[in-house]
Amino acid sequence: MDKQNVVSDERIHPIVTTKRSTVLFIVLLGIVSLFADMTHEGARSIYGPFLAFLGANATIVGIVSGFGELVGYALRLVSGYVTDKTAKYWTITIIGYLINMLAVPAMALAGRWEVAAFFIIAERAGKAIRNPVRDAMLSHATHEIGRGWGFGLHEAMDTTGAMLGPLIVAAVLYFKGTYQMGFAFLLIPALLTIGVLIFARFLYPHPRDLEATKPEVETKGLPRVYWIYLTAMALIAAGYADFPVIAYHFQKTLVVPGNWIPIFYSVSMGTAAIAALVFGRIFDRKGIPIVIIAVLLSSFFAPLVFLGGFYLSLAGMALWGIGMGAHESVMRAAVAGMAPRDKRASAYGIFNTGYGVFWFLGSALIGFLYDFSIPLLIAFSIAAQLASVPLLLMVKKTRSILH
Repeated sequence: MDKQNVVSDERIHPIVTTKRSTVLFIVLLGIVSLFADMTHEGARSIYGPFLAFLGANATIVGIVSGFGELVGYALRLVSGYVTDKTAKYWTITIIGYLINMLAVPAMALAGRWEVAAFFIIAERAGKAIRNPVRDAMLSHATHEIGRGWGFGLHEAMDTTGAMLGPLIVAAVLYFKGTYQMGFAFLLIPALLTIGVLIFARFLYPHPRDLEATKPEVETKGLPRVYWIYLTAMALIAAGYADFPVIAYHFQKTLVVPGNWIPIFYSVSMGTAAIAALVFGRIFDRKGIPIVIIAVLLSSFFAPLVFLGGFYLSLAGMALWGIGMGAHESVMRAAVAGMAPRDKRASAYGIFNTGYGVFWFLGSALIGFLYDFSIPLLIAFSIAAQLASVPLLLMVKKTRSILH
C-alpha cells in the first residue's frame, strides 16, 4: 500500500521533487513580477499627469489614487480567504494578473478622466486579487531552499521591473510621445507577464505540493505570534513615508534638482534589490534578528531625507531602499513560518491588508505633519518604526520556544 502511494505521488507530481525545480518556479514567478512591475509601475509614474491632462484637478487625483490603494489592499482579505477555501491558486492568480495587466494599456483609449480613473482602480484591484495567492505559492516553493533567500530573489527581480518601467515611459515621453503612447507601449511587458504566467501554470499545476506535507496541529485560526508580528509590521508601515511625500519635499525645497528625483528613486530601488538578496540569505540563518536590524537601519532615513542636503538626502534614500527591500522580502518570508499550510493565503491576505491600511493612515498623517512641523514628522516616523522592535523581540522569543 505504501509503495503504491509513493508511485502514485511521483506520477502525479513528477516536477516538484527537486530543489532545482523549486528554484525554477521561483525564477518564473520572479520573471512574471519583473514584467508586471515594468507594466504597472511604468503606468503609475504618469497617472497623476495623465489625469491632469484629461482635466482632473488635484483633489480628484488624490481621491482616485487613494481609493485605488484602499481597494488594492482591502480586496486582499477576500482573495486570500477564497484561495484557502477553494484551493484555486492558478485560477485566482491568472484572473488577478489579467485585470492588473490589461487595465494599463486600456488607459491609452481613455478620453475622459472618469474612464482613466476606472482603469486605475481596476489595475489596483487586479494586483490585490493576485498578490496573496502569489505570496502563498512562493511560501510553498521557498520551503526547500530557504524562505528568506527565495523571497529575496523574487523581490530583487520584482524591483528590477519597478526600475525599468518608469524609464521606458520616460523614454517614450522624451522622444515626443504622448501619455497614450506610453500606456500602449506597456502592452508589450503586459503580454509577456501573462505568457510567462501561463507557462508556469502548465509546468507547475499544483504549487502547494512544492512544500512537503507535514502533520500540523489542527487550529481554528492563526497563532498569537502571527498577530504580534502583524502589529509590529503595521507600526513600521505607519512610520514609513511614501515616496510621493519625499519627492514633494525635494521639489519644494530644491534640495534635489527636479531631473535628479527619478534618479534618487532608482538608487533606492537598486538598494532595495541588493538588500532583499542579502537580508534574505541572512534571514534563513538568523531569523527575526535580521528583521530587527533592517528596522534599526531604515528607521533613520527620515532625518537624512527631510533635513539633509543633496548627499545626505541620497544616503537617506539608500536607507529608505533598504527598508523597502526588507519589507518586501524577509518580512513577507517570516509570515510563512507562522501560518499553517492550509491557511497561508489567508495569512498573506490579512497581512497585506493590515500593512497597507496602516501605510495609508501613516502616510496621511506624515503628509499632515509635513505641513505642520517637519521635526514632528521625523519624530513620529522614527518612533513608530522603533516601537516595533519590542514586539519583534517577543516574536523572536516565542519562535525560539516553539522550535
